[in-house]
Amino acid sequence: MFFKSPSPSTSRTATPSSSPPHRHTFSESLIEENVLFAQSIITKWDIHSSAHACNIDSLFSAANNRQEAKQFIKSVNDLQSAMHYFVSHHSGSEKLVQAQNLMQTAMKRLEKEFYQLLKANRHNLDAESVSNHSSTTLSSRASRASLSDMEEDSEDEFRSNDDLVSENMERPSVSMVAMADLKSIADCMISSGYAKECVKIYKICRKSVVDEAIYHLGVEKLSFSLIQKMDWEAVEIKSKHWLHAVKVAVKTLFYGERILCDYVFSVSDSIRESCFTEICKEGAMTLFGFPENVAKCKKTPEKMFRTLDLYEAVSDLWPEIESIFGFESTSDVRSQALNSLIRLSDAVRTMLTDFESAIQKDTSKTPVPGGGAHPLTRYVMNYLTFLADYSGSLADIIADSPFTTHSTLPETYYASPKKDDDLSSPVSMRIAWLILVLLCKLDSRAELYKDVALSYLFFANNLQYIVTKVRTSNLRFLLGEDWVEKHETKVRQYAANYERFGWSKVFSSLPENSAVAAEMPIEQVRNGFRLFNLSFEDAYKKQSSWVVLDPKLRDEIKVSLARKIVPVYREFYGLNRNTVLRTGPGSENLVRYSPDDLGNYLSDLFYGAAAGGSVSGNSTPSHSSRSSHSSHFGRSR
Repeated sequence: MFFKSPSPSTSRTATPSSSPPHRHTFSESLIEENVLFAQSIITKWDIHSSAHACNIDSLFSAANNRQEAKQFIKSVNDLQSAMHYFVSHHSGSEKLVQAQNLMQTAMKRLEKEFYQLLKANRHNLDAESVSNHSSTTLSSRASRASLSDMEEDSEDEFRSNDDLVSENMERPSVSMVAMADLKSIADCMISSGYAKECVKIYKICRKSVVDEAIYHLGVEKLSFSLIQKMDWEAVEIKSKHWLHAVKVAVKTLFYGERILCDYVFSVSDSIRESCFTEICKEGAMTLFGFPENVAKCKKTPEKMFRTLDLYEAVSDLWPEIESIFGFESTSDVRSQALNSLIRLSDAVRTMLTDFESAIQKDTSKTPVPGGGAHPLTRYVMNYLTFLADYSGSLADIIADSPFTTHSTLPETYYASPKKDDDLSSPVSMRIAWLILVLLCKLDSRAELYKDVALSYLFFANNLQYIVTKVRTSNLRFLLGEDWVEKHETKVRQYAANYERFGWSKVFSSLPENSAVAAEMPIEQVRNGFRLFNLSFEDAYKKQSSWVVLDPKLRDEIKVSLARKIVPVYREFYGLNRNTVLRTGPGSENLVRYSPDDLGNYLSDLFYGAAAGGSVSGNSTPSHSSRSSHSSHFGRSR
């Protein structure tokens, strides 16, 4: 179907007419000699002739050492020049008819050679090889044909192509040789008026290559209604495949095809545009339509990160998309990619709003045992930690949507991010606001605790968890060191409030200083031991199931309590222990703890219910479970 004789046009045929004989000029003699030489070469490779066994071979095969192909192309070019001369000077000459017939024979051969080259080099002209050549072996001459306007050299076309494949190369690759040969044939056929036949062969051959590559990349034409019916897990799997496919398709497949198309048809801007558009447009539209359809599906906060992945992929590739598909005829491809970006941006903004709403609507009413980190705190901070990894894309997405709040949140403990000069970027403001929404929600959850000290410990645990997540992730770059330090100060304030409410009776049961302790009457001393024992045992028993998740914060609270209790008790104990023990039977029950016992009991706090125990007699608590609790909470952070 590719090698039928082209319909002759007025420019290709002429009707001989009688004319008076004339004297041959030197130029005419040279032209006639060129026609005779062209006849010897072209008829040798006539596809309908069986006179020569070489007709079964390829004109551009390596066996011919390219010399035969060079002669053939040169003969066609000379024949074209001769035809122009005859039309201008002897339009009725039989030589013109002879030249026209020879030209048709030559074009049939070149059609066949063009098709065979494309078919035989289907794998040698793969996108990766072509795109690699564009930056190395194509050199300056090829770069003019790659994604830019190419000006033809005035030198012999085939010779310049041959120079191209050997320039800076001892052994030109098969793909480079094939590209040069294809260009030589295309140039020759186009200049001879056979562009339509050449382009038809090229489009059919190369489109099948691109379509096959798209298929093997796993790109499917999925409608919105079909994607909408899928489970999100299935959409995620297809999205992962798409994320791989789009990089290969843009950076290698479409880029390589554009390089090849621009190079082979560098003599005609309209032809190279037409070829590339017909070959790649359909596959590109299918490729870039997928993320838009995903973005139009139902939005939930859990879909945020895959949506951002799709956005980043298209956004990162946009410069290449804009360049590769820069033709007017491929504007639909650019529009499709841009529409996907817009839809994905809208989806991300919607999911951010939904995420904030989900925090505010949390209805959990069960207090976290021991005042530990609330599940909402863990969920939100892990979410924001991942979100911070997309800060660049988020900045682009929310740049055109000013940050506004739709609710007035209490600022009892935290300053609104709108008033923080350190948070200047829209992403930082949005992240800080979401944390503020979380903290205010935790404020209401703290009210579930009947014990004020435990509610403050709950605040300390959760805010410390938040600060740790910020400090150990990309959130620290968004919120800044000042934000971290301010909230670390709040953690210490919560810890101090916990001590004040949780241990106030223990603190008040001890004398203010050693001078007061030394002057106390014996009965007051006895009552002092009784009151201390009762308040310490009550505080320890109540708090033995409480937790402090962060090891550093846990140690800081323990050290602070020990410094406030143990030294004062040690003085009181040293001054009055022997006096109390001499007061009669049962007095030994009044002095239940040594100063070292208190340190041991305090060190056993904040590991949760499994580490707790009762306080009785002069016993000291077991520390066997401490390490296991510590590692457990470390894993759950």
